[in-house]
Amino acid sequence: MTVYIGASTKMYLGYAQTVAWLDGIAAELDARPGLAGVVPFVIPSFPLLPAALDRLASRGVLIGAQAVSWGDGALTGEVSAALLAEMGVSLVEIGHAERRRHFGETDEVIARKVEAADAAGLRSLLCIGEPERTDPDEAVAFCLAQVRSAIRADAGKLASLIVAYEPIWAIGAAEPADPDYVVAVLTGLRSALAALTDSVPPIVYGGSAGPGLLGRLPAADGLFLGRFAHDPASFARVLDEASDRVLDPT
Repeated sequence: MTVYIGASTKMYLGYAQTVAWLDGIAAELDARPGLAGVVPFVIPSFPLLPAALDRLASRGVLIGAQAVSWGDGALTGEVSAALLAEMGVSLVEIGHAERRRHFGETDEVIARKVEAADAAGLRSLLCIGEPERTDPDEAVAFCLAQVRSAIRADAGKLASLIVAYEPIWAIGAAEPADPDYVVAVLTGLRSALAALTDSVPPIVYGGSAGPGLLGRLPAADGLFLGRFAHDPASFARVLDEASDRVLDPT
């Protein structure tokens, strides 16, 4: 069993704050040398990637970027997948609801980004989720369509993904989505993906996720934590919960 626990700083933290946060995460990891089966990942702002790599990569943390370009060359202000891979980044966040809404990232753009990441040897953290709470079966159908679009219906690409199920209506909310609802969606989505491939990608839950939630989501392969993780101690609590699951999966 592998459990993925990670967080993005989005644009909540400044440079010094992020460095302090990274140092805090490093200290919490050093206090937990026996996290076998737990894979932490952190996704800071672009300027903090070198600091994250320096502090956390040697501690087994996957370092991710919050966005990536679909190309290279004459694309002012963009960051290519090849450059990220050369730095040592291993994960890129693609398809987040905020990128779709505020920056007009369409399904076509997202598919091109997944292709670029895959070509550079990067793993895509593909964010999916329905805009409003609905019936779990309808949510599964919506999310499955997003996954199929992102991989251009090529099931062979699924192995390069980590899927982050983030119902849009739960992002930034005071509480995460109802666990029974999330479990129903995750179970249905996993079944649908298993019909496409033997290599079903890990599926983590995000959307106001924090300490105490993992144990209520047996269908999740981990958590993509919200702002609660901006306190290293809260991040560490979830790492402990993930370690407990690995040691006792029942």
